[in-house]
Amino acid sequence: MKKNNRKLYGYQTTNRAKHNLKIHLIFVCKYRKKLLYGELDDFLKIVISDIEKKSDFNIIEIETDKDHIHLMIQYIPRVSISSIVNRLKSITTYHLWQKYKPFLKQHFWKENTFWIDGYFVYSVGEASPETIQNYIKNQG
Repeated sequence: MKKNNRKLYGYQTTNRAKHNLKIHLIFVCKYRKKLLYGELDDFLKIVISDIEKKSDFNIIEIETDKDHIHLMIQYIPRVSISSIVNRLKSITTYHLWQKYKPFLKQHFWKENTFWIDGYFVYSVGEASPETIQNYIKNQG
């Protein structure tokens, strides 16, 4: 599900800053349950797209792989990565339980959970660290 109709994914300008902040996020299903397929997978992507429309970040790319989801997100400096993660995980869990409660009850007996507590995040840059380091060294 690639989106290219809202904002450009290059540099953005806000107040007194110009930025291009992108991250690669991975969320894993609790107990590594292989639940991200078929109708549930499609519904999850729709919910995430709806969350994005009401948020200060853009989803550049999204894809699932049975027990985890990959997202490439562009965000602005005043938005923390942890707030993005919290928003995505809490709202998706809520909506998945609203729609798929009987199915999810078969996998999670004690609590209405879906994701593991942690997450993986990696900053995505346009240039390698070596390129930036050399650029800074050669200033002045």
